[in-house]
Amino acid sequence: MLGGIVVLVARNRRALSASGMVAATAVAIISTAAGWTWAMILIAFFVSATVLSRYRAQARDAVVGDMVAKGGERDARQVAANGGVFAAAAIASIVHPSAIWLSVGAGAIAASTADTWATEIGTLATHEPRLITTGRLVPTGTSGGVSWPGSLAGVAGAIFIGAVVHLAGWGAAATFAAIGGGVAGMLVDSLAGASIQSRRWCGSCEKPTERLVHSCGTTTETRGGIRWVDNDAVNAISSIAGAVAGSIIPVWLPPS
Repeated sequence: MLGGIVVLVARNRRALSASGMVAATAVAIISTAAGWTWAMILIAFFVSATVLSRYRAQARDAVVGDMVAKGGERDARQVAANGGVFAAAAIASIVHPSAIWLSVGAGAIAASTADTWATEIGTLATHEPRLITTGRLVPTGTSGGVSWPGSLAGVAGAIFIGAVVHLAGWGAAATFAAIGGGVAGMLVDSLAGASIQSRRWCGSCEKPTERLVHSCGTTTETRGGIRWVDNDAVNAISSIAGAVAGSIIPVWLPPS
């Protein structure tokens, strides 16, 4: 019920496209079916991501508007990339109840949160980021570019979800899974963005971009990475990495 209200408000505020609303509703229904704590954690991610995306949005768009492929409204692919693994863990917890799914779900959604917080804050940094694989300075908004403000924001996002997971009563294992999975997912996102994500180029403006068609109207050309690996695919990889890390971290913890 509460998840549905949040989705409707998000659609009204143009935080979700029509397809994004359908996908978000499905994720919300699945999470609520798994339990109110699953819904609470999902809402914590979505609300925090939406608030940060609105923070100084005009300043961010002025810097990276020509770079990023999608605007402020999240579509179904974006919702699935960020919440699909969490929803899968919720389904697994219904079909085969086990504490491991709490850690998997916590790691997955924390990875999405950490990546989102890092991106939204990092693009507002006053200096250019460095490519995580080479240390080379790159234009703000470049996939795989990292900065101290963005990285610290990502860690804060992972800790935020860890705190919500703790408040939800999921236990120490899931709490640490959220923090560790969030940081791991953020790092994997940057590495994948720098290496396999499709890199495109506008020949008219002579600028890098993620867009198939640049803001000037020119069809862009691939200049690196794997053609079909876009930002949504990288976000999904990040969420999967967070889930995997979340499933492993409890093994390292001492018995309670």
